[in-house]
Amino acid sequence: MPKKMLHYEVRQLNQDAEWIILIHGAGGSTATWKHQLPAFKDYYNLLLMDLRDHGETGKLDEIEQYNFGLITKDIVEVIDYLGIEKAHFVTLSFGSVILQDLSLRYPHLVLSAIFAGGIFKPNWAIKSFVYLAKILNIILPYKWMYSVFSYLLMPRKHHQLSRKIYQRQATKIQPKAYMRWVGLYKEFFELLNRYFYQEINFPALVVMGSEDYVFLASANKFVELHSRAKLRVIKHAGHICNIDQYQKFNELALSFISNSQTSDLPT
Repeated sequence: MPKKMLHYEVRQLNQDAEWIILIHGAGGSTATWKHQLPAFKDYYNLLLMDLRDHGETGKLDEIEQYNFGLITKDIVEVIDYLGIEKAHFVTLSFGSVILQDLSLRYPHLVLSAIFAGGIFKPNWAIKSFVYLAKILNIILPYKWMYSVFSYLLMPRKHHQLSRKIYQRQATKIQPKAYMRWVGLYKEFFELLNRYFYQEINFPALVVMGSEDYVFLASANKFVELHSRAKLRVIKHAGHICNIDQYQKFNELALSFISNSQTSDLPT
């Protein structure tokens, strides 16, 4: 085993089962998928990872300047170590951007993709959100900023569980590590703009909450442009729709993955 790799967890059903690889968002961890594991484990092999500096992974090396190539390489090292040739990917929020980069660099790995709370081509709302984050980053301690943005993204009372999980996971990230992740925004808009017009060679499902006020409009435009991508909107759910309405999300995800090898995606 390599000296340092991402912390990962495996739930293996059997050798013949297909794999689902779950990628959490910025500030998250494997705990992001707490409500998906019981629904998925009886049908698929599961691989969960904590991204570098997140969850149980901690600091992997002395690299101070992060880029998307580095982040996706971390993930692929675990995939290769476990001998996984192809997988279905389920991502959340910023994890959807990481998968965009991974699918461009390692297209042979992707059987299908689910983008929960997906982030796509930046519109005025996304740009305003990112620039506000950069400004607040200057004047607020990063843990305070996570708290502020958890309310901006998930403002309603029934988003409370998502907010708590998001805030609790984010406290594990150290301030210096947080600043290394902030540096990814130098590539952020460039990657989003590139992927928006990139042909998708695998089935994709974009699952958004009806109350995801920042990212829903951009997701709509993304699926309008790509014939292999479908959009499903979950009512009474915010940005972290896999927690707000996890039963509905699980139903959509399992239906999509089971049908993703056919020419017709579920309606």
